[in-house]
Amino acid sequence: MTLAISTFSNKSGGECLFKALGHPLVVPRIEALLSDLGGAGPVAIYDPNNAVSSLAALYAIDCVQISNIYVQKLEELGRDVFGHKVQPVSAISETQAKTIFVASYDADRLMHQIQHLLPSGINYVSLDSARLPDDMLTNHNNYLTPLNFATNFAFFRDSAGLHTRLISANYWHRYGSRGVKLWLQLFDQAGRELASWNESLPDNSAGFAIDSREVRSRYDTGPFSGQLFVHAINVTGHDVVKYALDIYDDDTDAVSCTHDANAWPSDLYAGLPAPAAGERVTLWVQNSHPMEIPSNSIGLTRMGSEDVRWLGKKIAPFGSYALNVSEILPDVTWPEQIEVLAGKHMVRPRYEIDSEVNRRIAHVNVERTDIESDEALVELSGMVGKGYILPAPVLPMEQYETIVLPTPMSTGQLELALKLLVYDSEGNEVHAHRMGRLSRDHAVALSVNRILTEAGPGLAGFTGHLELTYDLTDEFAADGWLHALFRYRNVSSGHTAETSFGSHMFNLPVTYRNEPQSYGGPAPGLSTRLYLRLGLPTADTLCCLIYPASMPWRARSDTAISLIDSNGMEISSRNIKIPCGGSRLFRASEIFDADLRVRAGVNGYVQVRDLGCRLFGYHGLIDDKGSFSLDHMFGF
Repeated sequence: MTLAISTFSNKSGGECLFKALGHPLVVPRIEALLSDLGGAGPVAIYDPNNAVSSLAALYAIDCVQISNIYVQKLEELGRDVFGHKVQPVSAISETQAKTIFVASYDADRLMHQIQHLLPSGINYVSLDSARLPDDMLTNHNNYLTPLNFATNFAFFRDSAGLHTRLISANYWHRYGSRGVKLWLQLFDQAGRELASWNESLPDNSAGFAIDSREVRSRYDTGPFSGQLFVHAINVTGHDVVKYALDIYDDDTDAVSCTHDANAWPSDLYAGLPAPAAGERVTLWVQNSHPMEIPSNSIGLTRMGSEDVRWLGKKIAPFGSYALNVSEILPDVTWPEQIEVLAGKHMVRPRYEIDSEVNRRIAHVNVERTDIESDEALVELSGMVGKGYILPAPVLPMEQYETIVLPTPMSTGQLELALKLLVYDSEGNEVHAHRMGRLSRDHAVALSVNRILTEAGPGLAGFTGHLELTYDLTDEFAADGWLHALFRYRNVSSGHTAETSFGSHMFNLPVTYRNEPQSYGGPAPGLSTRLYLRLGLPTADTLCCLIYPASMPWRARSDTAISLIDSNGMEISSRNIKIPCGGSRLFRASEIFDADLRVRAGVNGYVQVRDLGCRLFGYHGLIDDKGSFSLDHMFGF
């Protein structure tokens, strides 16, 4: 039961109507509007932008007695909506309705156009009666603009000794934003509001943190496991709320980390790993809407199988449910993978893996339904070289095992033909491994330690990075949507971390299908600005910066590693040179001494900046007990 809402298009980007209709603050206003319409006699609906279907997907409108439905676009004539054939708005003068409901925001202009067509004395109402307050709008002239709905959800928990910490920076300030503030609302597992509040961000590029322990204490919420709704107001440059999220416990500050979830609910997600022996995998099903998720609307299946098992549970509006995947798929085990049928009910969800050694958290990824094989990539190889690259660290082999699990991330990916290339820190290729053609239902997790050890004893203590690329031999056609999960295990402590990501083209002056992507402005992306958070008191920050290049680019990077204090001011900077195709693994403490890190303050962070090349990075926390976390960095 997929919700009839538009959320994201790979051509036009994110939609915001569903955000406007489902914003927690407007829910009671829309419910009041529909209640009033229910008592207003026969109602004619004017639906110029096809919004009423989205409204009906998120709210019960059965109380409204609908007489006619009118549209603006003639190409929509003949369409059936709620049992009514839509009519052109030019015929609205014939309606016998007592009230006209304009299913649109900024409706005054629309109604001014057709005022002379309306029957005498008829009333009209619109979605404008269910708007956000004016002081929460960035653009007052166009309500449905993405910058008015820079919103996101975060998994948020404070219970049983487990805590969450959302951290980011006021990156909007770099684009000219002033007076940026956050409106936040915390929901418990049942979808009940526990607290709502505003936080003003300084008018600089300072970092900020929202810690579950502090929130719990401030609002006396008691223990909770739910989600935090975040709305950034007065922003420019980015309508996506980006953050890192640390999960920590009372005994150690370095348990696990993840990053911002896409704010657009999807039909399908993939890359959910099945549990290994002794593990419990929990998928956090978190309702992103004011409409209950009906029973049997969320499904799981082994990747490549059509045998879908459905969750026979209802989930309250904005509620959460901890789904033990083994309860639905008891026979699926690591390294098998699970596909999530989400029906646009939730933004990209988190999963947790519990073992005797540790607990870790990561996210699944959006599985696309609109992508096809691209035969042109073979012909373009002379101009794009390696083309799409998926880089990831190879942590020091004497201490960590690095595991790679390619994850099908498109319904059109029936097989993947891949190569794994391993590079040392100076950019020298030390090993190439052809993975062959992997079927959609493959269960092939590759230990980089094993293949390097088998390749030669000189690689036993190797540190560097790997790149997954397409193997375009045998006329195999790729699609550019290559994804993989990377798992890292401390061989002494057993503590494990994992992260997943997709491929991009890197450091090309030409562009192909919006690659190389840029965080700011159009492609190509040939510069770097990455966020690196500082560690908590008992944990250091770990960072791996990779300089991937689809074809040879600048011989060395010119990368500034800058320490930013809690006031958004740079207090120290170091320059590093990374060879093209190479990498650098370091800790924050190796670059900035303890005094500088104390000066940076609790909301200090590190900025990675390079004007001449696009770097890709991974960051995490690490302590002296063998606990660590790792996830890919975000840019702004």
